[in-house]
Amino acid sequence: METFLAVLVLLGLIAVSNIVNRFIPFVPIPLIQIVLGVIVVLLPSGIHMSLEPELFLVLFIAPLLFNDGKRTPRNELWSLRAPILMLALGLVFATVFIAGYAIHWMIPTIPLPAAFALAAILSPTDAVAVSALAGRLHLPKSIHRILEGESLINDASGLVAFKFAIAATVTGVFSLRQATFSFILIAIGGLVAGALLAFLLIRLSVFIRRLGMEDVTIHMLLQILTPFIIYLVSEEIGVSGILAVVAGGVIHAIEKDRATSPQYKLQLVSASTWSVLLFILNGMVFLILGVSIPDVIEVIYRDDAVDNLLVVGYVLAITALLIVLRFLWVYLFSLWGSRLRKMEKVPMKSHLITSISGVRGAVTLAGAFSIPLVLGNGSSFPERDLIIFIAAGVILMSLLIASVFLPLLAGKKEAVADATLMGSEQAARSAVMNAGMTLLRSMMTEDKQESALPALTEFTDQIKRLGSTEQDNTPLSEHFRQLVIKTRIIGLHAERKELNRLLEQAEISAPVALKMEELLDHTEGFLASTLNSQIKISVTEVRRLFAGLFSGQREGDDVQQAVQYAESAKKAKIAMCSAAIEAVKSQLNADNQEASQQVMGKYEQIMARLRQGNGWTKDGLVDDQKLELKLKAIQEQRDKVQQLYEQGTINRKIAGKLRRYVDHLETSIWED
Repeated sequence: METFLAVLVLLGLIAVSNIVNRFIPFVPIPLIQIVLGVIVVLLPSGIHMSLEPELFLVLFIAPLLFNDGKRTPRNELWSLRAPILMLALGLVFATVFIAGYAIHWMIPTIPLPAAFALAAILSPTDAVAVSALAGRLHLPKSIHRILEGESLINDASGLVAFKFAIAATVTGVFSLRQATFSFILIAIGGLVAGALLAFLLIRLSVFIRRLGMEDVTIHMLLQILTPFIIYLVSEEIGVSGILAVVAGGVIHAIEKDRATSPQYKLQLVSASTWSVLLFILNGMVFLILGVSIPDVIEVIYRDDAVDNLLVVGYVLAITALLIVLRFLWVYLFSLWGSRLRKMEKVPMKSHLITSISGVRGAVTLAGAFSIPLVLGNGSSFPERDLIIFIAAGVILMSLLIASVFLPLLAGKKEAVADATLMGSEQAARSAVMNAGMTLLRSMMTEDKQESALPALTEFTDQIKRLGSTEQDNTPLSEHFRQLVIKTRIIGLHAERKELNRLLEQAEISAPVALKMEELLDHTEGFLASTLNSQIKISVTEVRRLFAGLFSGQREGDDVQQAVQYAESAKKAKIAMCSAAIEAVKSQLNADNQEASQQVMGKYEQIMARLRQGNGWTKDGLVDDQKLELKLKAIQEQRDKVQQLYEQGTINRKIAGKLRRYVDHLETSIWED
């Protein structure tokens, strides 16, 4: 039960971290999640989880690297194979050798083989952290691809080197020849095993489909299990599970590229499912890092034989050494390429970006925790707690350094493209509105042309109408808008009361009443900001849910029944509008007279349309396909507002105004 509650808390913190990131987008989300993990442990009743390295690797690292293998462009990786291999293989072994000797010289109590083990586990960069940082920065495309490709491969090379160093420490025996041969065998074996297992699992999916089992759920379950099967089988036969899942991801990407139309629905569901899984797994990785750090620090802090300031100095020195080593390696490779291979000279700024982007993460800490407690002779592993502390410290320092200096070197993503919007609320509003209309234009395919074109026309018209009513930003006009909102809420309450009366007297069917109440809730949800109003809306949502569960009405009603629904809905809406007009009249006074006239005029227009037979579709409710398209455009506009805010193009005040503007537009859509 305790583990279950801990998992629930971590899932909640993932959501909290994304909310926090909305307000401070300049702080990378991995750092926010690590801090939240530390906080939840330090609370009086905080959670405590022990990190099991093998479980961590198979549960988190395997699916994340499998996905990276699927989505990373293969052609671009192949064209950059030389720098990727030089970093993923050459730099890893250079780091193990140079940093290993440096750590042993700096901390003599750590034996040389154990120092090599620490250097090996510090050598891999973290694919998840690199993706999280690169997502909000304007990294040059080639550097981004090199970092992705490096992080896919160097996990395997670093872990293999780590295993040999640990074996040498535990047994006291090490053979360079045997280690080199074993590494080649493990690496190539991992790639072959991963590709072969992925191919067999894809064939299994095809075989199931040929049996007539086209159920997307079965195929999606098989796809989710794929990285775990590949990793476990590969590790069981003694090859690299890390490289195996990467190879498996590449094979799945190839299969996706050559997929035919019957698999389109599966690809759609797959994209949605994996986005949710990756969202959770990415967050859990860094939260677990945060949860683990206080225990690591406490062990060192309570050890009287260790000087705490000196240990912090070790962390800073080793972090600096890793960055310098990385810079020198990148610089020398570039120098060699420009002189001997006549390659274009790389700017110094790119070298600095590549060097600082070498962020350490989950694999480093998982490897550190997998260090055995005792040696082969039964004695304790030398300085195990200190090694784990240094690994955790380097992870934090590399993240902090990248978070501070990468934005300065790389710049914000698309900053140049949106520079014209700086300081201009009107220009930002135009960009937001255009985002929705662009989405609707892109949906004008042959199968959606009939709905997309009218949706775009109506959407554009609603933007113009809303814009014409919001041109005046004076306090007087704002006061008038607030009066209109209050008056409209009075009308909505009267509509709801009348709808309930009609339902109780069986003048309208339950399915139509539920749908009409849902439309009222959508409108009131955007207009009402008070807690009391929100509670009322929540209560009706719950009531509607239970009514829907026990309603006998289902899809597939005949046309005659649909026509009856349409007719009863028209009569009900006319009665609701009349009740709303009477309610607004009863609240009429000198202050709200103009606002009340405007709201009553709106209701009278709706009644006139309905009496003429316009405004309702054959199902008696709304044109769902057209409405869906317009709501997608609204969501695109909200995403654009957040994008502009995260880029620093607009401030929080303008972002708030734009969000309210989009809310008003959505309210207008629901009303129409």
